[in-house]
Amino acid sequence: MKKFLSVTLFALSLVAAGEAKAQSKIGYISSQELVSVMPETKKADSTLQELRNALVQNYTDKQNAFYAAVEKYNKDSATLTTAVKTVKRNELTKMGQELGSEEERIQQQLQQRQQELLGPINKKAYDAVQSVAKENGYGYVFEKEALLVAPPGDDILPLVAKKLSIKLPTANTPAAAPKK
Repeated sequence: MKKFLSVTLFALSLVAAGEAKAQSKIGYISSQELVSVMPETKKADSTLQELRNALVQNYTDKQNAFYAAVEKYNKDSATLTTAVKTVKRNELTKMGQELGSEEERIQQQLQQRQQELLGPINKKAYDAVQSVAKENGYGYVFEKEALLVAPPGDDILPLVAKKLSIKLPTANTPAAAPKK
């Protein structure tokens, strides 16, 4: 009898816990949209664009120097000795390889800088979502883009934007659904 009573109490506690979890609110947010309207993102984008422009200009200068060296080699090759031609070709090959690795280096540098700039912004957005979810009793918050159907009332973007003192741009209202 004592064993039956403890099993029954255990089962009832599981049911009660399950019902409590079933009462958890579920919300969603477009974290991409949130991050895109944060003022810090605009500054980071501007910084990245400036860096990109400087790196591209540097690359273009190196590329032009390479093309000029190739043109000079082609122009002078008739008068060069075989040994000098070999040295010049090796120099051009090395320049070409450096130019190829320069593209990869630029991409890596831009990616690294983007992570440095956007990391704190993403953390701030994540922390704000966590805080709003806790304050408003949301047990789960999903990424909006992962949902096929969701009621507009469960979108916590306006709450998070308010917490971060961000004014959201007004969205166009969708067209009414056709009547059947």
